[in-house]
Amino acid sequence: MALQYKRFQDVNLQDPFFDSLKSDYKEFSDWFTRKASERAYVFENDDGSIQAFLYLKIEDGEVADVSPPLPPARRLKVGTLKINPHGTRLGERFIKKVFDHAVQQGVTSIYVTAFDKHAKLIEMFERYGFEKRAEKTTANGTEWVLLKDMLAMPADLVARYPRVALKGANIYLLSLYPEWHTRLLPDSILRTESEDIVQDVSHTNSIHKVYLAAMKGMENLRPGDVLLIYRTGDQKGSAEYRSVVTSVGVIEEYRNIQSFPNEAEFLNYCSSYSIFTEQELRGFWKHRKYPHVIRFTYNFALKKRLNRHTLIEEVGLNRGDYFGFLKLTHTQFQNIIARSEVDASLVVN
Repeated sequence: MALQYKRFQDVNLQDPFFDSLKSDYKEFSDWFTRKASERAYVFENDDGSIQAFLYLKIEDGEVADVSPPLPPARRLKVGTLKINPHGTRLGERFIKKVFDHAVQQGVTSIYVTAFDKHAKLIEMFERYGFEKRAEKTTANGTEWVLLKDMLAMPADLVARYPRVALKGANIYLLSLYPEWHTRLLPDSILRTESEDIVQDVSHTNSIHKVYLAAMKGMENLRPGDVLLIYRTGDQKGSAEYRSVVTSVGVIEEYRNIQSFPNEAEFLNYCSSYSIFTEQELRGFWKHRKYPHVIRFTYNFALKKRLNRHTLIEEVGLNRGDYFGFLKLTHTQFQNIIARSEVDASLVVN
């Protein structure tokens, strides 16, 4: 299975995957053909059958073909999105691609149109802050126009995704071993790693992550706290230069393993978003070696990864501190973000 960025002309329009789109939009085949040289994200099974398709387009100006019209702005339009659900959170992976493009292109909003019969798709967009702002009526029927204001800061931390709010939040550096890091955070893969190890499974596709650990202090984590993910050294050189900060997340929930009344509820909570196998999770439940269970959103990868040497010598972290789980000051975090060349709009004081 693979996610590819392909030209329309290289995508099989006759795949049964497109039948529902052809049914909903009478002009779909002609439109698809006209887009021959443009690109879309396509997810295919090993046999070449299509499982997901995403086309994105930048628009400048007023959106006049909806009621009420959307005022002039630079927007990202989700031109086409369809996903065959198969239990691996692929929808979240594609939503994250939408946000990645929005940030990269510096747009102020994103919009998508959808027929109300596609309730699951609409629900997914609404979860991440899209709101119904207008309707679009054509010969195909009337669609909802859902819009995400990229500069809005709703109270719900998932609805404000991918933005991170620092006000009232504590900030922590959290270390992950290399073998866990890439499986959990595939967009933060390092150039020295093979993308073959990033599989189509829930914990890699998802925006939401569950992780277990035993480091002292993690019991203080609260919803809204910010995590700076630190990939430890890989034993291929000095940790001083091979340990790096890679990404930023936000805590959704902290739980102690003792808070689960039984193994079944523990497995249900962890399994969809955890990198650990069911056998490993059962072992954790039995031995209670890792008492801290955290669920967090994976908000963005850092463009420039600062190594341990830079964090100590230039940012001011203490060499004697334990980097497994370390509380940072807001000043230290903002210094790291600035040096990491992250879009400034993603972090709000």
